[in-house]
Formats: sequence, C-alpha cells, structure tokens
Amino acid sequence: MPKDSNDILTLLNISHDSRSVDFVERKRRFQLHSLPTEQRHPLTWNLSFLVKRDVRSGLRSILAVDGDITRCLKGWARSSAPLLRAARAVAESIRDGRRIFIYGCGSTGRLAKQMESALWRPFWRLFLNADEASRLKSAAPRDVPDLLIGEMTGGDRALVSALEGFEDLALVGAMQLRDRGISAGDAVFCITEGGETSSVIGALTEAVRQYDEYSGDPGAAAADRLFFLYNNPDDALRPFDRSREVLENPAVNRINLTTGPQAVTGSTRMQAATSETWVMGRILEEGIRSFFKGSLKDAEIEALGFGPGPGFDDLARGFEGVRRALDGVIGEMARLTTIEADVYRRGGRAVYFAVRGLIPVFVDAAERSPTFHLNPLDSVGEAERSWVQVKTGGKDSREAWRLLLGRDFRGLAGDFYEEAFRSRISDPRLRDAALSSLGRAGNDQEARFDFSLPERGFIKIHPGPGDIGVVVALDGEIDSLSDPASPFGRFLRGCRRRDAARALILIGEPDSPRAWGKFRATNRAFPNEVVIRLPWPRPGDPLGLRRQTLLKILLNAHSTAVMALLGRVVGNTMTHVSPGNLKLVGRATSLIISHVNDVLADPSWIAEQGSFPPVTYAQANAVLFRAMDWTAAKGGERSEVEMSILKILESRRRGRNVEWAACADLAEAPGLEGYLARYHPALSEETNPAFPKEGG
Repeated sequence: MPKDSNDILTLLNISHDSRSVDFVERKRRFQLHSLPTEQRHPLTWNLSFLVKRDVRSGLRSILAVDGDITRCLKGWARSSAPLLRAARAVAESIRDGRRIFIYGCGSTGRLAKQMESALWRPFWRLFLNADEASRLKSAAPRDVPDLLIGEMTGGDRALVSALEGFEDLALVGAMQLRDRGISAGDAVFCITEGGETSSVIGALTEAVRQYDEYSGDPGAAAADRLFFLYNNPDDALRPFDRSREVLENPAVNRINLTTGPQAVTGSTRMQAATSETWVMGRILEEGIRSFFKGSLKDAEIEALGFGPGPGFDDLARGFEGVRRALDGVIGEMARLTTIEADVYRRGGRAVYFAVRGLIPVFVDAAERSPTFHLNPLDSVGEAERSWVQVKTGGKDSREAWRLLLGRDFRGLAGDFYEEAFRSRISDPRLRDAALSSLGRAGNDQEARFDFSLPERGFIKIHPGPGDIGVVVALDGEIDSLSDPASPFGRFLRGCRRRDAARALILIGEPDSPRAWGKFRATNRAFPNEVVIRLPWPRPGDPLGLRRQTLLKILLNAHSTAVMALLGRVVGNTMTHVSPGNLKLVGRATSLIISHVNDVLADPSWIAEQGSFPPVTYAQANAVLFRAMDWTAAKGGERSEVEMSILKILESRRRGRNVEWAACADLAEAPGLEGYLARYHPALSEETNPAFPKEGG
C-alpha cells in the first residue's frame, strides 16, 4: 500500500473509543483551537531553544509579549466609557451597601480572589483604622470590606487546583452566584481569559435572568451593573453559542481586552489574565476614588495614594511603567531561573514564603501544575510530590488561609448543589465528574491544605540541602527580614542553617530607609543567594495593584523559563499540559496536530521518510485518549501530549506500531524537543516563516 494512503489509527492499532467519539462529535464547544489565544506567538516561536542558549534572552522574549497588553490598553484609554461605567457601578455599590461580585474560573478565578483578598480588603481595613474614616462613618457601610466577593469556579478549594467537571458547566457558575447571595442591583463582573468559559458565562447569564424577573425593562435596569471581561475578538467567539448569547445581550457591558496569542501557546494565565488583572484593578481604584469624591477633599484623596486625576487616561502608560520596571533585573531573574531549574533537576524543591505577596506567589505555584504537568500543591499527610511549596505566617492551616484570603475559608455546601447536579446535568460523564468534585469542595478542605510556617520544628520541613527558599517581601515587610523573631527572619535563618539556596524578591519601599542596609550588614550574601530588588514608590498605588501586577509578571516569566529549561515547553507550546477538563482536552488535541503536521510537512522529513497525509483532529484525539489511559496506568508522570506526538511520528517513521514504552524511552532521550528539532528544524529558528517579521 502506498505510504500516503496509510491510515494512522490502523497503523497504531487504535480505534475511536466512545470517549473520543463523544468529544469530537458532541463536545465541539470545547474545541477552541481557532481562537487567537490558542495560536503561536512569533516573538516566542523558538522560546525553549532560546532559553537554553541564553536565559536572559529567553526571559526578555517572554516579557516582550506583554507589549501586546500595552497596545490593547491604549485603545481603551481613548475610548473608556464602559470602564467609567464600571467604576461608577463600584462607587454606587459602596454608597448603597450593595455587593460587588467578581467571578472567574481558573486563572481569572484566582484573579477574582486577588481583587478581594490582596487589593480590596487590605485597603479598606487600613483606611477604616485611619483618621479619615470618621468622615465616612455615616456614608460608608460598616461592612465595606465585605462588600466585594471574589469567587472562582469551585470556591476557595479551587485556588489549589481545578475541580474536574466544574469549569465545563454553566450550572456551576449560576448556582455559585445564587449561593453567595447576589441579586439584581448588585454589580457583577464575570471574567474569562478567552471569552468562552462555560461556568463564567453561566454566572453572567444567571445575573441577567435575575434582572428579567426584577424589571419589565431588564436591559435598561442591568446596563449599569453587569460586565463581561474577556480576551478574544467578538467575531472569533460568535460561533460558540454560549459566547454569542452574552455578546449579543444588550444588558451586558462588554470589555474586550484582546491581546492576541500568549507567550506560551494557550497559556492564558499570562497576557490574557494579566490584562484582565490590570483593568479590573483599575476599575476598583477608580470606583473607590469616585466614592471618596463625595466625602473627602482632593488633597485627602491624594494622601491615600490615589493619583492627581480621575479617569483612565493613564491606563496604558501606567501598565507600561510596571512592565518596564523588570528591564533592570533581568540578570537577577535569569540567575534565579537557572538555580531553581537546577534544584529540580537534582530532585530538590522550591519553597516560597510570602504574606502580602502571597496571592501572586500562590497562584503562580498552583498554575504550574496543569500548565506543565506537575503534581499539585501537597495536602496534609500526603507524601511530598509537588516540586514547589508555598508557606506563609500563621500557626496552623486556618490562620494561613486567613492570611491568604483576608477572611475565613469558604467552600461549597454539598446540600445546596447536589440535587441540582443529579437532576440537571444530562451528560453522565460530566455529572459524575461534578459530583466527585463536589465532595472535594467543602469547608473541610481548609484543614486539608496547610501552608503555615510552624514556630517550632522548622528543620523538619523544606527547604533543606539541595532546595531553594524564596522570600517575597513587599514594602514594610522588608524591615522584618533582619528580625530573627519574625516569620520572614525565621524562614531565612532556617534556609541558611540548613544550607538551602536563598532568593529574595523585594518590591516597594521599607518603612525604615535603613532596613535593607541593616539586613545586608547582618546577613552576608553567599554564593547561592539571589536578590531581585524592585523599589516602587507608594504614592499612586493605593490598592497595591502595581506591586501585585509586577510580581505576577515576574513570577509568570520566571516559572515559564524554568519549565522551558526542563523541557516542559517545546518551542513556545505547552506540550506538557494536563488534559484535566474538556477545554484542556481540546487544547492538547490541537497541540498534537500542530507538531505532528508541522513535521509531516517539513521538507527534511519528506526527503527521508516520504509524504504522508496530515493527521486529522479526530485521529489526534483518539490517540490522546489512549495516551491518557497509558499514562494514568503508569502513575501519570508522562505528558499525554508528548507521548501522542512521539507515538504517531515514530510509528510513521518505522512503518509499524511503536509501543508506548518505547515512546517513553524517546521522551527521555532525545526528548520531545530534540526529536522534533531533528525532523522539523524550523522549530528552533528565530521566528516562524509563516509570520511576517516585525515591520514587514
């Protein structure tokens, strides 16, 4: 039989099983490979190769993609009516004692938590203890810190890792909105990286429905209260029914923050989530400023840290200042990236310690798991499996969660959700997954994850020899580095005593100008220590948005470069993505197609192996599900995408079915990156020839 007529599934002895048929034919709403956020960015085309040649250049390449955010924001600075409307909704909610509900899923769910716990609550608690608070006692609700609810699909437990099945269900978002007591008249901000997440759209649709019951003219009543933030062009989203329903609803204010492809293909935790973090934070800033206008003088508002003028004219300029702040510390970032990657190669772990910067640290650590096929953060009593640990102050898990959230842990009550899950989810696989996840979403999960730093017994935990301890300190926390009794001082002292590498990420200004000098005088640097120092003035950053965004960008670039050094990124694709939900199954399938068909079309492959037909979506998906079965049986250590690509190509090359175990050997050496570079040399070139060069 001629080569070009071979059927790949016949060669691999794989059939379309029921799961694959169901996904390909009936789950088209999760096949998102056409969206811009799922495409490859020309600036990072050869990222994994570049990082290995020069870590600094690799980091610059990643950070350069954030320039797309600045370009997007310039358009919104010129036409900011929806943003001003959103800020007004925040101000009026404070004035009237109404709720502000920010809801997201995955990265944007963690964004919602950040808005509440790292920006909103700390600001209001400091303010209400200040003299200026007396002016607002009659105007501001006493419970103003509790007015904003940052909620993510799956509740607080999902901060650690996603709960399978929840993201794929609009019902979950709708029920969480009701569960948190949100009703018509409250301000609702639903945020999805790509604009198509089912649970997020479900929450927004439920909010619209509430207005249908509340008013005879729901569009007019809701127009100043419902907002949708997303990161793909409307035309690209309209083919998806759930997205079109929102985009065409006059009751919804759309804030489209399209930035284009991500630095790593499909990794929307990066530019998509960063742009949405910045804009949502600025909306809160402007809303609070507007509220103050009725109670404080301009000079008093400026004294609280707000800039000299209202509005969004500086939306792009402010963000550009944040991202450019990293230009001066690329060398230190590269050193940290290199050391942390070496720690993992030797079987060690990284332990991050933070308090005010805890949410960006926690989020980056948690999101490494699905993005790069790592074990999630360890639970209590579980054998240590996660490469990265996160620690904070507090004597136990409850205090640690309060430091993270600024309030008590809040899970999902099974008796509120279970009956609806059983009766209203028709797809049996989704229903079973959702019910299983519901059992891992309750308040009992607070005790399951403990990231407190014990006052005693530090030597029993990491970091130890071969590990790295990373301290993240913001502003006044820098003062406590030299205090041996503070959590920061104890952590650093423990690292040094146990001969662990140390890194310090310091953002902002200490309360005492001499604090940093005092620390350096009493803590001489040693060879495996890195200091990333980013001074940032406090005026102009009242909620800490700029510090939080700066830390997010730094950590995202750093962890991505670490994983590229370790072979968990190939080119600029997340070839180690964990297909833990239907959206990620679709992403994994498209990654398989992309790499396999690039090789099959490469002249060097054709010259050596001959011409073969490209792999279809259905074929790649069928192989993926078999790879998922094989990796699960082997303990889940291998990447399903990696194994699928190697099985298809090596079987084509040999003209016979290559067993999974042999593909695992190839994954060890030469590795997927080396294998693909051998048969598709363009992968390691500076840019993809399909993209025009800048200025071309």
